[in-house]
Amino acid sequence: MLKNYFKIAWRNLYRNKAFSAINIAGLAVGMAGTILIYTWIQHQLSYDQFHANKGTLYKLWLRSADTTGQIYCSDITSGPLGAALKQEFPEVQDVSRIYWPIDRLFSYRDKIIKAEGRDVDKPFLTMFSFPLIAGDPKHALDEVNSVVITESLARKLFDNESPMYKVINIDKKQTCQITGVMKDLPYNTEFKFDYLVSLAANENFYSAGNNWNNNTYQTFVQLKPGVDVKQLGQKIADINERHTDAVKAQLFLHPITQWHLYSNFENGKATGGLIDVVRLVALIGGLILLVACINFMNLSTARSEKRAKEVGVRKVMGAQKMSLVAQFLSESILIAIVAGMLALILVALCLPAFNRFTQENLTVNYLSPVFIVGMLGFIVLTGALAGSYPAFFLSAFKPVKVLKGKFREGHHWFTPRKVLVVVQFTVAIVMVVSTLVVYRQIQFAQQRDSGYVKNNLIDIGIEGDMRKNYDLIKHDLIQSGAATGVSQNSFSVTQPASTSNSYRWTGENAEQPDIEFTRFNTTGDFISTLGIKLVQGRDIDLAMHPSDTAAVLLNETAVKQMQLKNPLGHAIYFSRMGDKPITVVGVFKDFIIGSPYSPVSPMIVHGLRNWNYNMVVRLNAHNSTAKNLQLAGDVFKKYNPSYPFEYKFVDQRYAEKFANEVKTGTLAALFAGLTIFISCLGLFGLAAYMAENRSKEIGIRRVLGASVSSVIQLLTTEFVVLVVIALAIATPIGWWVMHNWLQNYTYHVTVGWFTFAMAGVTAILLAVGTVSMQAVRAANANPVDSMRAE
Repeated sequence: MLKNYFKIAWRNLYRNKAFSAINIAGLAVGMAGTILIYTWIQHQLSYDQFHANKGTLYKLWLRSADTTGQIYCSDITSGPLGAALKQEFPEVQDVSRIYWPIDRLFSYRDKIIKAEGRDVDKPFLTMFSFPLIAGDPKHALDEVNSVVITESLARKLFDNESPMYKVINIDKKQTCQITGVMKDLPYNTEFKFDYLVSLAANENFYSAGNNWNNNTYQTFVQLKPGVDVKQLGQKIADINERHTDAVKAQLFLHPITQWHLYSNFENGKATGGLIDVVRLVALIGGLILLVACINFMNLSTARSEKRAKEVGVRKVMGAQKMSLVAQFLSESILIAIVAGMLALILVALCLPAFNRFTQENLTVNYLSPVFIVGMLGFIVLTGALAGSYPAFFLSAFKPVKVLKGKFREGHHWFTPRKVLVVVQFTVAIVMVVSTLVVYRQIQFAQQRDSGYVKNNLIDIGIEGDMRKNYDLIKHDLIQSGAATGVSQNSFSVTQPASTSNSYRWTGENAEQPDIEFTRFNTTGDFISTLGIKLVQGRDIDLAMHPSDTAAVLLNETAVKQMQLKNPLGHAIYFSRMGDKPITVVGVFKDFIIGSPYSPVSPMIVHGLRNWNYNMVVRLNAHNSTAKNLQLAGDVFKKYNPSYPFEYKFVDQRYAEKFANEVKTGTLAALFAGLTIFISCLGLFGLAAYMAENRSKEIGIRRVLGASVSSVIQLLTTEFVVLVVIALAIATPIGWWVMHNWLQNYTYHVTVGWFTFAMAGVTAILLAVGTVSMQAVRAANANPVDSMRAE
């Protein structure tokens, strides 16, 4: 029986080649899109899920309130926090601090290679599952001069030699021994490094004696099995306040399983992040498959009249309704099988381009038993879903009416087919609206005044002899014409790297919450080089004013939250500097150092020569960029010959802040396009069927003098009305969806009427264009042929 079902199904497909092709193409595109989306979602959900201890690994975060009551969260913690947790709380099994990524120069014999890595505490390798192919993870970082490298870095340094226990030179000043070789990191991890060195070697330099008031590290803890995390979180919340009166930030635990997906915090709690994109994309995947299935349903029911006599004869011959349902479901499953094979081909062809779109490294293991079983289930489910309505619809025909030729669908305003077309275009319009809003939001944030001039600005990490020769480098860069300004600072202005709330000042309101300041250091020319607007006072300049080591700059937000009416000359006290008074010498306009979608935080800039790791250079706008970089390269080669000249454009670093939103917009645009394509493909098939079904009517109208345009209008009006109805339904849905999405951003656009107008016009034009192709063909057909056919 089953064999007979598929044989009849194959004959029907072959007999109606055009409609079969449209059905298969629509389902194939929908299934391919769904497979790509599933692959992307699976990849996002797999981040850092491979760690054996994932259920007990947590990152420590701090939450603190500003003077407005807004709660901010930061994952940068103090140096002594980790040791205190392990000592005071038996629930904590291990702790590891991690310092910021650092580029270091590795030298071995005649090879010199630059690599990015992390300073970590010894337990890091046992807490996290980054397996070593050589060395013991328990003891690889025992010594301060030990280093663990990845196998890729090992190949670059040692070729085919065994790297174990080889002695290398780091940064031309520190001799270290290779004590472990690690497998290259997988793509699905938040960690990025080529080497690990013992934090003990540089700890005092980084944190100035492990001061509780200075937040420098990311701190990770591994809890013992069976620990009540909620109860422990309550116990450790006030540990900072118990160790120092200056710090009033509460501590909380953030699990490893949420690091990648939950990175946004609101009022001290994780509220979302990439998980919102994952949910959105999952919804889009379901909608794409739904639209493809609707196509199948529409085309199958549209051709119901041609199958009606077949159903009538089968019923007269004794066929039961369920056997007819099985027959039509087997046809839809057969189409789904063909579409599924075509979808796999499309996935293989489109995956490289999809990876470029999403900036991921996705792969599909077609031979995996899990994938094969899942794909078979997916095909059967899709076929059953797509064929369910046509199967029950066709099997319900009354044989007496059918055989008498009285079966007609009629021209009713509300038919299942029209409802499905409305659903299709409602989905398409909502997706178009979403895409437009996402891109408007990105454009809005990109156009927000950054507060400094990003063009012709480069960041250069300070390494080797650059700090020692800074004054000479600065002089030669300007004298050579390569630069018009140079400033030595603690970090890049594109990323907040150090925070502290241990500042006090005269006249401070004791009842207001502590202010979490973004800290920055500079040796001078900070304002002029970055192109920041100075509101009051002057810039810091240690060369001209040596006493500026006791001077600071404040941004406008800091002045406002500190409630300073006359900030210039005001005394501020910082516990890390021994609570000696430091003086405000200038106030500058707010500039964006964190997220462009969030308010600017209070910022304080110290005049200091120590703890500066970045040089920012304003290139000469009168020269070409290539010439400036060549001249600058010659200067750095002269004063720092052991290191390659490496730089990053600040405007490119700033653009990276929009990466997640751009990815969301790209995915939305890509799959909105797929949805519209599938919907238009279905319209094309319906229009072809309608033109074929009304060929006699069109022939008579043409004979009686009807123009081509009037015939086109006749055939397109019905579909335009359906699209307008879809627009009316999609408008409140699209507004609600995107309004809620925009609430994740402090600075955002509004969902205006123009967005819906654009989406509606686009949908109507596409619908008219698609239907018109068949309408023009039908209107220009010879009416004699259609009349003779009768």
